[in-house]
Amino acid sequence: MPRFVATRPDTGLLSLPWEIPLEDWPEDQLVALPRGISRHVVRFVRVSGSVYAIKEVMEHLAMHEYRLLRDLERLDSPSVEPVGVITDRLDKSGEPLDSILVTRHLQFSLPYRALFSSTLRPDTVNRLIDALVALIVRLHLLGFFWGDCSLSNTLFRRDAGAFAAYLVDAETGELHQDISDGQRAHDLYTAEINLFGELSDLQEGGLLDEDIDPLETVQSITARYEALWKELTAPEEFHTDEMHRLDSRIRRLNELGFDVAEIDIITDWDGSQVRIQPKVVDAGHHSRRLLRLTGLDVEENQARRLLNDLDSFAAATDQQNEDEEIVAHQWLSEVFEPVVRVVPRDMKRKLEPAEVFHEVLEHRWFLSEEAGHEVDTMQAARSYVNDVLRAKPDEKLTLPPPPPGESE
Repeated sequence: MPRFVATRPDTGLLSLPWEIPLEDWPEDQLVALPRGISRHVVRFVRVSGSVYAIKEVMEHLAMHEYRLLRDLERLDSPSVEPVGVITDRLDKSGEPLDSILVTRHLQFSLPYRALFSSTLRPDTVNRLIDALVALIVRLHLLGFFWGDCSLSNTLFRRDAGAFAAYLVDAETGELHQDISDGQRAHDLYTAEINLFGELSDLQEGGLLDEDIDPLETVQSITARYEALWKELTAPEEFHTDEMHRLDSRIRRLNELGFDVAEIDIITDWDGSQVRIQPKVVDAGHHSRRLLRLTGLDVEENQARRLLNDLDSFAAATDQQNEDEEIVAHQWLSEVFEPVVRVVPRDMKRKLEPAEVFHEVLEHRWFLSEEAGHEVDTMQAARSYVNDVLRAKPDEKLTLPPPPPGESE
C-alpha cells in the first residue's frame, strides 16, 4: 500500500491506480487539460469533483517541492497549492515506482503555449514577460531563489487585459531569509536562457510574430526586472520640505500592486535631509481592498479596474462622502452582479466573472466611441455576450459528468 503524506488529504485519491506508472494510466482516469513542457510525466485527474495535477518524480525531489510549496503558501506567494506526496509505490510485479507530487489545479490558468491559437503578437509577448518578471520580483522579495525561471514553469491567468503569473514548478527552488545579489543574477540569467529557447521554439513552429526577435526580447528581461526591483527597494533622499515625495513613492508602489509594511526614515545630523527606504510586502494592495469591500477575490489588475468603476459609480451617484462599504455593497448589487448575470449558463466557463466585467467595460468604451455618446452598461453587457464572448473558448476546466454514485 502506498504511503500518503498530506496536510489536507482527499480520501478519493486512495482509489487511484498508484501501482501503474503514470505515463501508462488509462484515459478514463485522466482529465484532458493543456500541459506545459516538463522533464517529468505530469497528468491531471478528477477526484470527488476536484481536479489535481500529479507529477511523477523521485521521492526526495517530491518531498522537497511539497515542503517548499507549503512554505510559499504560508507566505501567500503566487504559486500552486500543494496537496501531498505519494511514496512507497510498487508496480504489479513488486518493482518500485517513483513518488507522486499532488497539487491542486489552478482554475482559469493556462500554460503559456495555450494562450494563443495563432501567431503570438508582440504585445502578448511583452505582457507574458512582464508577468514573469513581476513573479520573479515577488518571489525574490520573499527570499525565494527559483533556480529554473521559465515560461514552462509558470502558469498564467488573465488579469484585466494583462496576465498574472504563478509558479508551478519549485523543484529547484530554495527559500532563504534574504536572497543574495548573486542568486538574483543567477535567476535572471536562467530566465534569459530558458526564455530564448522557448521563444525560438515558438518561432520555429510559426507561432511568433516575424517582428519579434527572441534574442532582443530576452535581453530586455534584466532591464525590466531591475526597474521594478529598484522602485520597490531602492532608498531615496530628499529635503525635509519635500515630504510629499514620500507620499508619491507610496502611491507609485501601490500602483504597481505592492503594499508598504513600514518605512525606514533617516535624517542627517542637522535634520535637513531625509533618506527613506520602504519595506515592501507582498503584492495585492487593490485585490485586498476589493476583497474587504465586496468579498470579491480577484487578480490585482482586475481589482484595480473594478475599484475604478466603483469610484466612478460613487461619483455618478454623488456618494463620494458616503461610507465606502455602503457604496461598495450598492455597486456590487446594482452594477457588478447584474452584468455577470447576463452571461448564460453555457458560457460561464469561458472567463471568470471579474474578467467578464473588465471586458464589458472595454466593450462599453468601444460602443460609446462608435455611437458618440455614453452607452448603458447593461446594453454593453448584452452586446458583449452576443458579439464577443460567444466566440471565445472555455478557459475553465469542463469536467465530464461524474460516474454513477459519485457526487460533485
